Amino acid sequence: MSVPRLAVSWLTSLLGIAFLCISLLAAKEFVRPTADRAASYPCHDTHPAEKVTAAVDVYNAPPKTDIFATNYMQEGILPVFVVITNDGDQPVSVNHMLSEWVTTRKSKLEALDVDDVMRRVGHVSGSSNPHPVGPINLPGHGPKNKKAQQEYDEITRAMFTAAAVEPHSTQSGFLFFDVQNVRDYLAGAHVYLTGIRDSSGNELMYFDIAVVPSNAAGP
Repeated sequence: MSVPRLAVSWLTSLLGIAFLCISLLAAKEFVRPTADRAASYPCHDTHPAEKVTAAVDVYNAPPKTDIFATNYMQEGILPVFVVITNDGDQPVSVNHMLSEWVTTRKSKLEALDVDDVMRRVGHVSGSSNPHPVGPINLPGHGPKNKKAQQEYDEITRAMFTAAAVEPHSTQSGFLFFDVQNVRDYLAGAHVYLTGIRDSSGNELMYFDIAVVPSNAAGP
């Protein structure tokens, strides 16, 4: 085999490997972190009488954020992993749970829903030729729309969607907060969870979870 042909062969092989790596990265699907018991996280609040613990884990910098294909912080959106452990003998309902991020400057941020997150990361605006991705209409077709579909799938997989926490079990998922124009969103912040109910429909006392510095990188 001549030297030029050998060089071409090597180049073809390298290109093939490169395209394979790109394809594998493009096909990578989000995998939600496996949750430990809520009390094991630095940021948690336990209600001993109700036997329920709620915790948060802030994903605002690498390596934590590497689990996502989308750079949410670049878009001004803060992902927060919420973990709820029920040590009681009866289920607790979380399908009407409300969450609020409160900063030391008293800014109050409610968690975004899937559509709100998608509009931000997908840069969705008006279009005369919209194409649906989930309930969102995105402009055009092709690679841009495929990327948007992947973003939408990741958001829906990540979001906290549990309806209940069964006895002696744990449920988890992500909440997303819009911190784009919020000063000092991290230092001294608290997460409040309300609307969690016992098996009789009685609302549990709200959970007040302080965000401690060791849990997240600086803004």
